[in-house]
Amino acid sequence: MVPKLLLGLGLMAACVTVHAFGVTSAIRWLRGHPDSGLHFWLWIRRFIMLAVWMVILHLVEIAVWASFYSWRNAMPDFQSAVYFSAVTYTTTGYGDLVLASPWRLVGAIEALTGILMCGWSTGFFFAIVSRMDGGHPAKPTIGT
Repeated sequence: MVPKLLLGLGLMAACVTVHAFGVTSAIRWLRGHPDSGLHFWLWIRRFIMLAVWMVILHLVEIAVWASFYSWRNAMPDFQSAVYFSAVTYTTTGYGDLVLASPWRLVGAIEALTGILMCGWSTGFFFAIVSRMDGGHPAKPTIGT
């Protein structure tokens, strides 16, 4: 069980590395494109580009897991490995494909990793949206 846990944590570390590279690249891209006075449609374009970039990052991370499953023969073929990885990473979990008992912990780590990476992407989007108002997010009203 411990070796499988370590394998899963190694794959998680690979995904964090991919995501960190991707988010850092997006931040650098945004810094090169000032947002003061952006027109509504330019913001929409920027959001679309960021969303596409985030989805590409997630697909790369899914492919990392799928490649591992395929390499270890944990899935019957690469196409099945990609499908299984996608529904696990996104926590959709259809259940039509399952890992053999020795690999189930690795699958669970993939699901946790997917939750974390999707949460990171959501937080990044929130940070960008808060910049739309000049970096002044709306003040919360407590008790009203």
